[in-house]
Amino acid sequence: MAKEAVFTMKLEPELRDAFMAAAKHGDRPASQIVREFMRDYVNQDREYVEFLRRKVEAARMDIAAGRTYTQEEVKAHMDEVIADLERKNREAAE
Repeated sequence: MAKEAVFTMKLEPELRDAFMAAAKHGDRPASQIVREFMRDYVNQDREYVEFLRRKVEAARMDIAAGRTYTQEEVKAHMDEVIADLERKNREAAE
């Protein structure tokens, strides 16, 4: 693959030295590892955006189907959950 761009970054000398030593220990060029890090990060970002898109779509479908809760219903449910957890915590401490 032909080099199309040069990427320069500032980092602590200790981090650079440790990274270069780890790359050498793994018998791999540091530039190859950095490219892999970059690809993984880009893919992770795409996967997260897709995850959010699916969550929003599911929420829209729930709203359209009438599967919603009022703030008061959510608060009442959470109060019950918290009270139950506090009760279990007290029982475990006894």
